[in-house]
Amino acid sequence: MRNIATCYSEHAIKVSDSYCSGSSNLAYLNPKLNHPSIPNEVTCIYKAKFSNQTQLLISLTWFSNLAPGIRVGQELRCSEFKRLKKNKGTETFRSCGFKVDVFWDFSEAKYGVGPEPIKGFFVIVLVESEPGLILGDKQDNENVQGKFSLVSRNERYSFGHYSYSTKAKFCDNGMVHEIVVKCGRGEEEKDLEGKEQKGSRINPVLSVCIDRKTIFEVKRLRWNFRGNQAIFLDGLVVDMMWDVHDWFFNTTSGCAVFMFRTRTGLNSRLWLEENILEEQNKEEERAEFSLLICACKNPD
Repeated sequence: MRNIATCYSEHAIKVSDSYCSGSSNLAYLNPKLNHPSIPNEVTCIYKAKFSNQTQLLISLTWFSNLAPGIRVGQELRCSEFKRLKKNKGTETFRSCGFKVDVFWDFSEAKYGVGPEPIKGFFVIVLVESEPGLILGDKQDNENVQGKFSLVSRNERYSFGHYSYSTKAKFCDNGMVHEIVVKCGRGEEEKDLEGKEQKGSRINPVLSVCIDRKTIFEVKRLRWNFRGNQAIFLDGLVVDMMWDVHDWFFNTTSGCAVFMFRTRTGLNSRLWLEENILEEQNKEEERAEFSLLICACKNPD
């Protein structure tokens, strides 16, 4: 897949309208109508701060059919991946020169529609004996505390329907927002005179809904397969970017990417000339949050 920054400048349409909390003239597309897809893999990246001013990234990946895995380091791509194979246990290892201790218990965990547990579990990560990450509601030591924040969430769908539903919180003092990305049926492709072409295809429409309001729609998605929308949410500018090129033109992988990322200001650059995954590995350098949805589904 080509760099989104390059493709955006060359091909993508730009939607200038911004969304502020309030009423919408567009109808909400209920995700229950098309049975939203379920992610088979979710990776959450946390930034942990320690008493010696060291900052590390801690990545926790949940799988549908495999044991979860964890990474710890200043650059996650260079850190060791450890899988938590048992439902309950401890693990000690070294990563990027740091001693890491992990304590976890999933033996009584309750799960929702995805691979992540929602209650009855805990995960505690110590770095050089200092708490770095504490998750869950079932902790052996309630006094354990750590200073950390979620900076990135990556959801991957190996297959599914046309609707992708999730929740995200874009800042520490913000609300948890319900987000639905939906690819629905559009109109038949037409020629320059407005007539339907012989053997024409249905041109899907991309819709993005937040908190049961349709924020924007992208019509003629087969042509407008890459683009950006600026959204104003919780006092922040959130850039929503989409790249569905491979849904239509790549018969092997067929993966689409939808990304929401907060900006520090109206004049900050939208994209650097880098790969999306490299962007995630550099989250420790900026106080931003990103939500990445990778959907391997080729719409008809």
